[in-house]
Amino acid sequence: MFHPIYLNSGRKKDPVRNYEQMLIQWGVLTEDDMQNIREELKQLIEAELQIGFNAAPVQVNTENELADIYVPTGKDTEWELQQGEWKPVLKNPANEEGEDAGEEKRFIDAVQDGLRQSMEKHSNLVIMGQDIAEYGGAFKITEGFVNQFGKARVRNTPICESAIVGAALGLCLEGYKSVMEMQFADFVTVGFNQIVNNLAKIHYRWGQAADVVIRMPSGAGVGAGPFHSQSNEAWFVHTPGLKVVYPSNPYDAKGLLIAAINDPNPVMYFEHKALYRGVSGYVPSGYYEVAIGKASHVQAGDDISIITYGSGVHWATDYAKAHPELSIDILDLRTLLPLDYDAVYAAVKRTGRVLILHEDTLTGGIGGEIAAWIAENCFHLLDAPVQRCASLDTPIPFNIELEKNFLAKSRLHEVVTKLMEY
Repeated sequence: MFHPIYLNSGRKKDPVRNYEQMLIQWGVLTEDDMQNIREELKQLIEAELQIGFNAAPVQVNTENELADIYVPTGKDTEWELQQGEWKPVLKNPANEEGEDAGEEKRFIDAVQDGLRQSMEKHSNLVIMGQDIAEYGGAFKITEGFVNQFGKARVRNTPICESAIVGAALGLCLEGYKSVMEMQFADFVTVGFNQIVNNLAKIHYRWGQAADVVIRMPSGAGVGAGPFHSQSNEAWFVHTPGLKVVYPSNPYDAKGLLIAAINDPNPVMYFEHKALYRGVSGYVPSGYYEVAIGKASHVQAGDDISIITYGSGVHWATDYAKAHPELSIDILDLRTLLPLDYDAVYAAVKRTGRVLILHEDTLTGGIGGEIAAWIAENCFHLLDAPVQRCASLDTPIPFNIELEKNFLAKSRLHEVVTKLMEY
């Protein structure tokens, strides 16, 4: 039990009691007013409790529970077959006379395009992050934005990731859209509670959308060491209520970012730093979406299916070019949550030999989840055990040679050989 002296001391410091006394001293309220307020609140609480007590028993329906994770988007993306691959139809092509005008762009420029066009499309869109205004962010993606859209919509923030994510959610409650730049994906640990307990669950708890996108510059290969190079997408794939996307090329980078901003659900948008200026590709100039939750069949093959995403797509395509003796089928997941299980099933069926490739460390990576799903649902299609190729279960080294050895790419040939020899 607490000693009375401590209870009395606590009462003297009680901010609510002190505020009440201050209002009485100032003549704003009287003791009777205070008592009336307390009585009114008591009646309100009792009435609400009675509603709860009178509620009918909950009827368990698993289908309804699973359907209640996300805010419905209310739209279906149109798709068409282009050169053997299903691609989304452009929503607003720049050139209505025919093909949409576009050009070869770097990955980083495609991200910037998607962000700028979204700012132009949505007047209620606010972007936030450390040094993203005048400085343009650590990677210069928002360079010039503050001049075009103003400081009210392009906001520098303190170095406090939890507060930034909380502010993004607060903006959503007031009818705004928001995009937050996590300067490096590694720093997301500081905002982890806001993301997994507030953003992810707010729709399930009381039907409120969390119209927030968190941009996550991630990945190794640039010699940035253990605190600026992690691939931590698996942390969020485990969290119902979030959507997780991870583009591998400029076309998808722009389309997926636009789709993420249009989506009323919280989206973790991963951008591989080594791809920023290391990968280029055709990007339409118009405003378009790439559907969240749809994988991309990069190339067809008969011998082995490599299921991957992000930098892994480029490792796989480079390997296929270097080994023409193998017919390699490559699936780019693009979205990690929700996963395109139909595309995974089709990839297994095409070859019967599956290799899951990702830059993340092996233990607890998404490759384990996909391998388990394949074992449960596609066992009859397999000609060999599913193989995983991932990075070492160590922190990411600073030294470039050690980093190369850390990355899954250094073991890709070994795993392919093992799978083909089974």
